Amino acid sequence: MNKIKYSADLIKLMTFFESMTGAKVRDCISNEKLLFIVEESEMGKAIGRNGANIKRMESAIKRKIKLVEFSNDVLRFVGNMIYPAEVLDIKSEEGVITIQGKNTSAKAMLIGRERQNLNHLADIVKRYFDIKEIKVV
Repeated sequence: MNKIKYSADLIKLMTFFESMTGAKVRDCISNEKLLFIVEESEMGKAIGRNGANIKRMESAIKRKIKLVEFSNDVLRFVGNMIYPAEVLDIKSEEGVITIQGKNTSAKAMLIGRERQNLNHLADIVKRYFDIKEIKVV
């Protein structure tokens, strides 16, 4: 597990998100989209009725947002992270998480060009859990 450091901009975004939605944010990761990881059972608050909170937040900061609900169970957290990809099963053995994709297009979406999606997923999961790697079969 890596120690998490935030820039001043990310702290401002997290505070702004919490004040607009009322949901507690556990983490915020900025790349092409803003990824907010919200605490367990806070997803409804974060989304809002008919997605109103997310739409309002996206228009205020002019960026796309992805929400993920945190879970203390590593398999459930990985499932939340890869949603809406269709998978048959997620298993964990000796620090290696194996995701069984439903079909080749689901596997391709999980892996991404030059494994970028899979590496990004592994980096985020390693922030909270002690795992070695994530595989897609």
